[in-house]
Amino acid sequence: MRALNQFAEATSGVVYIHASPAALCPHVEWALSDALKCRANLKWSAQPTSDGQLRATSNWVGPVGTGATLAGVLRAWQMLRFEVTEDASDGVDGERFAHVPGLGLWRGSTSANGDVILGEMRLKAMIDGNSGNLAAEIEHALGRAWDDALEPYRTGGAGAEVTWLSRTAG
Repeated sequence: MRALNQFAEATSGVVYIHASPAALCPHVEWALSDALKCRANLKWSAQPTSDGQLRATSNWVGPVGTGATLAGVLRAWQMLRFEVTEDASDGVDGERFAHVPGLGLWRGSTSANGDVILGEMRLKAMIDGNSGNLAAEIEHALGRAWDDALEPYRTGGAGAEVTWLSRTAG
């Protein structure tokens, strides 16, 4: 009897470029196009939270792991403020990546409803660690500093146009 694949092959997610200098926008589109193997034609608009910065949002469809690929290519530009989500799919937790200048890149696993989840082994390591500040470790693991830094940019995103990108096979 043939074994059934218990894991999804494709998933979807969203790329939020919360703030980018205008001169960098074409480079961001080229990098996303290369990673997704399709043309990224983002609709850029002004980021009201930060003068001179632009924002764009795009949904994407691609193989499991595409979210990490997208976060990796965007990470090359340290001045970008961005988030990448990858939805949970059959047999695979979702992921969320957030990048803020000065904080760097954060990654968290997410449940089907989008909550950040901390696994048993990670929690045990935090409890057993000798840092003396369990609450601070949990806040870091949940990405609180990134959420706090990005929240003004998220609310500034109301009314931004969303595009769709679909990664081709191969």
